[in-house]
Amino acid sequence: MSSVTTSATDLDVFDRRESEVRGYVRAFPTVFDRATGSTLVDADGREYLDFFAGAGVLNYGHNNPAFTRALIEYLERDGIIHGLDMATSAKRAFIEAFERFILEPRGLDHKLQFTGPTGANSVEAALKVARQATGRSTVVAFTNAFHGLSMGALAVTGNSHYRSAAGVGLDDVARMPYDGYLGADVDTLDLLEKQLDDPGSGLDLPAAVIVEAVQGEGGINVARVEWLQRLRAITEARGILLILDEIQAGVGRTGRFFAFEHAGIVPDIVTVSKSISGSGLPMSLVLLRPGVDVWKPGQHTGTFRGNNLAFVSARVALETYWADAAFAEAVTAKGELLRTELERIADEHPDLDFVVRGRGLMMGIACDADRTLAGRVSKAAFERGLVIETSGAHDEVLKFLPALTITEDELRRGLAIVRESLAAVRAA
Repeated sequence: MSSVTTSATDLDVFDRRESEVRGYVRAFPTVFDRATGSTLVDADGREYLDFFAGAGVLNYGHNNPAFTRALIEYLERDGIIHGLDMATSAKRAFIEAFERFILEPRGLDHKLQFTGPTGANSVEAALKVARQATGRSTVVAFTNAFHGLSMGALAVTGNSHYRSAAGVGLDDVARMPYDGYLGADVDTLDLLEKQLDDPGSGLDLPAAVIVEAVQGEGGINVARVEWLQRLRAITEARGILLILDEIQAGVGRTGRFFAFEHAGIVPDIVTVSKSISGSGLPMSLVLLRPGVDVWKPGQHTGTFRGNNLAFVSARVALETYWADAAFAEAVTAKGELLRTELERIADEHPDLDFVVRGRGLMMGIACDADRTLAGRVSKAAFERGLVIETSGAHDEVLKFLPALTITEDELRRGLAIVRESLAAVRAA
């Protein structure tokens, strides 16, 4: 038996055997070994503060003890692990908790569809059912949108880097400018409404419009409340289904369970994934207004749409964090602290024309003056013990996506590392 040990920076086996498609390991080149809360630890024992949260999967932090205990107890009693779409006690308990803590307090009557475990699969299901329910094929999507990388989801995604990998045409999608795309003084919905009402525009009546209330991968672009409200009015008046993609912006990330809640609208379809399981276990679902649920049994299926371990931790997350308003209020308060500090950083570097944008604990600081800056700051921050990624069409946005359970001290410590990293990059 070999006694050879390798360090956290030894990535030889990954370089030798793992596909070139791997991405995050290139930005964060170490072998992570364990984690708790907002702290990652690599195989050499070095600690990193996490401002990445698994790209929004770990809203409640790593190895949250409330979820770990429940999962261990479930495993020890031989609870059902794999259930397809059969009824299980774990699924029933989750549905009941989701009704009680999420749907009923918000006056939502949506039904739940459990899809394959990725966010992209929930988008695929949403697009399919929208087309079935309306009998139409066109879907309107927006500039800088990100909805996943399977073929249907990719068709409504904007980024050319991802779209170029498809190898085939990505059809039946009309692209419209997102709020703010043409500047703060232009309401981009004027174009959509004009085209919908002009029989010469070439835009056929769509089955659906799909939108993110806050674009994550697209650069932390926030749709104004008034814009979302007008979009809902435009679609409702014309019988167009409105799909809200809440995969990254949902589950408390913006200070409300759903990001669309800030606008007071009710979508026809909602896609949810990433942090819905709470624990990081794969889980994805689609919320459907009853009239939209036109599926016939088995029309959208999948071997792993019944992840019962995820149902267990998801239920506990709802019971622990969403029984009252305290958690959401704490997220809002930490979001205000984060925004204040980012605006101070922007003020400290007026020559860079930084733009701070976001909502809650989904924030970004963008630098169009030097689109390489965010990436260089991310790299310098990693060297100093902070994991933070970039987003935007040019990776020009330093993206802040910490766990919602992060402490104020941890938040300030991470911001100090960002300041130090920015200063080091500028001095280099």
